[in-house]
Amino acid sequence: MAQFDEHPPGMPCWVDLMSTDVGAAKQFYGEIFGWSFDDVEDNGQVVYALASLKGRHAAGLMQQNEEQRAQGMPPMWNTHIAVTDADATVAKAGELGGTTIMPPMDVMDAGRMAVLTDPTGAAFCVWQPREHKGAQIANEPGTWGWSELDTRDTDAAAAFYEKLFGWKPTVNTAEMGGMSYTEFKLNDTTTAGMMNMPPMVPAEVPPYWLNYFVVDDADGTIGAVTSRGGSVLAPAMDLPIGRIAVLTDPQGAAFAIIQLGASAS
Repeated sequence: MAQFDEHPPGMPCWVDLMSTDVGAAKQFYGEIFGWSFDDVEDNGQVVYALASLKGRHAAGLMQQNEEQRAQGMPPMWNTHIAVTDADATVAKAGELGGTTIMPPMDVMDAGRMAVLTDPTGAAFCVWQPREHKGAQIANEPGTWGWSELDTRDTDAAAAFYEKLFGWKPTVNTAEMGGMSYTEFKLNDTTTAGMMNMPPMVPAEVPPYWLNYFVVDDADGTIGAVTSRGGSVLAPAMDLPIGRIAVLTDPQGAAFAIIQLGASAS
């Protein structure tokens, strides 16, 4: 079991879902990944659901607000990156060509966050932890295991994240079946991945961060997803690192699954 008490600055630390129907999403992901949920309230209103596995926080779920729905914002999984100072990170991102979608704000006593886009248009979050340090369990079946940037300008993205977080890009083709793939590293620790946007993605879809969840059985998980109203965006395929697929939940939020190969598990 991979358990965490904190995440170093510059490392992806948390994933959460912004959904049009949190109640339905809780049922779906609870059945798919075995999650249980604890609702977080503010002034008597449920504002967030913490998903847990084996008694440790694995991910979060929240309901879109009326303004987000009116703007046509799609349901999505968000990637959060740990920082020591959210305000300073947002200012630096702006200097590097990033855009602020949501300025830094305090999330009760949990931490301080902001939502940005990189210069290629991919949205991500920064998280300055206080009480909530991030995922307490990851990299095992039923939990988040990897975050990957899919973009149409890998050079611009690599330069941005290297200057913002210190990530060093390294091209790795061995684990991706000969396909060009970038691994970001921070102090020799792999942080995230990056690849060119797949050609089947429509031109109107902006670059995005895709979150992978580890499973024991990729094909069985695909069947469980589709039988519960989800869909398959990219069918299962085998790579040296494992068997992967890209799916959506019944509300349309995209996520990936990976059944790790023997060499990676």
